[in-house]
Amino acid sequence: MASDRGWRLLLFGLLCVGALGQEQSREVWLQYNPGTLDTSVNVLHARAVGNGSTIHYVWSTLGTPAVLLIYSESETSQLRVNWSKLLSPEPQGALSVEPAASVRYATAILFTRIFEYQDVNNTANFSGTDEKYFYPPYDLSRLRWENANASVNATSLSANLTSDPSSFQNGSVSFRISAYSTAGRDTSSPRLRHTANCTKLEFLLAGIRPRGNNSRFALEMATVEQEGGKKMQSVRSIDDEYTPSVFEMMQLVPDAPNSSLARGFLQWKSVAYGSPNGTRADILPCQLYPLRPVNATFPAGSIAHAYFGDALGDAYNLEAFNISFGIADGDFYDKNQFLSWSALIGYGDPPRDSFSILVICIMAVALGTPLLLLIIGAIVVTAMRHKVYSNYEPIN
Repeated sequence: MASDRGWRLLLFGLLCVGALGQEQSREVWLQYNPGTLDTSVNVLHARAVGNGSTIHYVWSTLGTPAVLLIYSESETSQLRVNWSKLLSPEPQGALSVEPAASVRYATAILFTRIFEYQDVNNTANFSGTDEKYFYPPYDLSRLRWENANASVNATSLSANLTSDPSSFQNGSVSFRISAYSTAGRDTSSPRLRHTANCTKLEFLLAGIRPRGNNSRFALEMATVEQEGGKKMQSVRSIDDEYTPSVFEMMQLVPDAPNSSLARGFLQWKSVAYGSPNGTRADILPCQLYPLRPVNATFPAGSIAHAYFGDALGDAYNLEAFNISFGIADGDFYDKNQFLSWSALIGYGDPPRDSFSILVICIMAVALGTPLLLLIIGAIVVTAMRHKVYSNYEPIN
């Protein structure tokens, strides 16, 4: 029974791996500042085409750093940027996708502030810390940003949005961006599994001098959604070789139970890392805080404002939430002066984690070995009994 269960598990795992190889793929292009040679602002456009549709991802550090996701039911849809309007004090309508009738869904994630607080009791309790222990937050809309053009890699479909050295002494805030044309698993921790409908964000603090000996950080984000806003989901994850000891996957998805349409999502494992090595010893658990409605205006201008205009409060909702990094009695930021956190932004159903071939084989062997030993033992006993009786000579 155990052996049969083990081989069934192995067969199921192989079928899953085969199915992963058959997942949909897309042709993806990554472009910097489409339509202009101006390098005073960063706009990155990833265009993912296939399966009768196009997903447009637009990243920018204009005003508040943000990513815009637009799903179009056309493989020929194009992003249009009115640069003079985009760089004006009123950028509403500067971004659009044509043909407009092909657009079926749009959402945005804005990265608004970084909080730093003094965790004097080493509790990692961001929401329960007295306000007197908070330093003035870093408003990301006020940062200066390096020219991202040199970091764009059209082959690996990656780019970096990094703060200018003048923003911090010897340190930086960065958003590393990756797009994918096929399904797979990321090479860096926490080895998130992705599909061709995803892009990856990696948020990094590197070398920023803390303003206290017991500093911890939290990231504030805002999300734009229509028809009821978004909701948080906690999904139990498997303990696999890729991210040992991490059992929780968090998802930010649209709160539209009566809608049959697929929507956008933000997905991440509840873990960050306190070192570039990204090993188990560097793990920093994450804590998520509830969504809260904010004023129906976009903060400090952004590409989200350029696309959605003044539709907030009518067709779209703006909500904010925080993620804090650290664990009680754990190391503080000043130990390595490094923090990284990764998430997937995509359209459709969020990817589901699965056992690796290695783990499937180990489980199959573990379940099958006891019965295999039992069978071998039975064969040996039978052989011995047969030998005894074959040498028996009855007395006449």
